[in-house]
Amino acid sequence: MGMFDWTKGNRAKADRFARTVVQMAVPRRLKPLSPEALDLAEDPASQTPIKIRFAQSENAYEGATLLVQKRYAWRGYPKAHIKGNPNRITILTHLGEQVVGTVTVGYDSDQGLLADEIYKDKIDEFRQQGRLVGELSKLAIDEDHGSKKVLAGMIHIAFLYGVLHECSDAVIEVIPRHQAFYEKKLGFRMLGEERMNNRVNKSVVLLHLPMAEMRQQIETFGGKGASSPERSLYPFFFSPEEQRGILERLLAEE
Repeated sequence: MGMFDWTKGNRAKADRFARTVVQMAVPRRLKPLSPEALDLAEDPASQTPIKIRFAQSENAYEGATLLVQKRYAWRGYPKAHIKGNPNRITILTHLGEQVVGTVTVGYDSDQGLLADEIYKDKIDEFRQQGRLVGELSKLAIDEDHGSKKVLAGMIHIAFLYGVLHECSDAVIEVIPRHQAFYEKKLGFRMLGEERMNNRVNKSVVLLHLPMAEMRQQIETFGGKGASSPERSLYPFFFSPEEQRGILERLLAEE
């Protein structure tokens, strides 16, 4: 079964998945993860379990909202509120019961995407080509527990959900200061020039990455870890074998 061959029936099954998707070990004490700290020193001798789950309850959405507000409110962003939406999935990373990472994956629909607010002209170009766009938003990592492995794990799960929803392209709006991080560490490229985003009261740029390119990077570097000479985040993604196991778990009968 090919990477892009899953059916919508399987997708619906995965959307209802209510258990821990994956558990992994990461260092207990880490330097803050941010675009200003691209290379983190990690102590492999000090490990603690991290669990990646999906928001399926009001409490889960509240945990994601609190983390996003904690990480961005002090920078002058309006208070974000993450809620359930049939065209979005919110991924959470837990340390015990504490939410230490979150990202929301949105899929194009009749409701459109968040990026349509200021970049509809750019997204429409893909729609006219028959391509399906997914977007990443509300990405936040707790500064005390951030690591390459935590961030890579969440984005890898986001990628798998994009595939399940038959997305061909991924986009993300970021402030210009963070642009280099996404370009160097994930391979995004600028799609839309700097524009004012009234949702966050900041100027942003729209970045784009074809899903096929992301898939190739995962298959080439996934699971290799810090021993890889590759300087992107992809060596910290799950290996192709781990990816298959995750998908089998998501698509298995309850």
